[in-house]
Amino acid sequence: MRLDKFLSQQLGISRALVARELRAQRVTVDGEVVKSGAFKLVPDHQVAFDGNALVQQNGPRYFMLNKPQGYVCSTEDPDHPTILYFIDEPVAHKLHAAGRLDIDTTGLVLLTDDGQWSHRITSPKHHCEKTYLVTLEQPLAEDTAHLFEQGVQLHGEKSLTKPAQLEKLDDHQVRLTIGEGRYHQVKRMFAAVGNRVVELHRERIGGIALDDALEPGEYRTLTEEEVASVMPR
Repeated sequence: MRLDKFLSQQLGISRALVARELRAQRVTVDGEVVKSGAFKLVPDHQVAFDGNALVQQNGPRYFMLNKPQGYVCSTEDPDHPTILYFIDEPVAHKLHAAGRLDIDTTGLVLLTDDGQWSHRITSPKHHCEKTYLVTLEQPLAEDTAHLFEQGVQLHGEKSLTKPAQLEKLDDHQVRLTIGEGRYHQVKRMFAAVGNRVVELHRERIGGIALDDALEPGEYRTLTEEEVASVMPR
């Protein structure tokens, strides 16, 4: 990669500003000042800006985050804090959520800079299942599991939801697994059967389950097995 492109990505500035910083001798490679943006970087090069090391990425990155309430899953939002607040990684703004959660929904969010990988999670044709822990305002009606298995009619939608699996935990709490991702789907499904979701927490995406060791706001790198679980077999 060219040095000026790398610096533009790392510092979040234009190539023109990068050229100015290079002329000002603020950039070193392996301890030597480099003033040419055309300098070709290799993975072993140690790049620093004003003496602060800049880390080169070695391939795509994959993380899981235990999202707390009050944060949105976009990379930028003028009105609300985003989940990137929790991600202490180089060029964190290049990451995106593979399947978003509402601002008041908690739990598993996957972040990556691999667009093809995230597409396999979010594309309807791949039917990637998501499991949620749902807390309800009213006691669960006896026929809800059967209705969800058959598919329910959401307000403003032409087609029924795809079959979903509901496990009752107690009168007000259930575990729901769905294979599609319509807008506010879980909340709208319960609204369609006369109930209301008061808390929603995502536990699983495909074969990737939220790590019990992660407190709200904590994250970790996905294992190779977790990453591979989303790939075609």
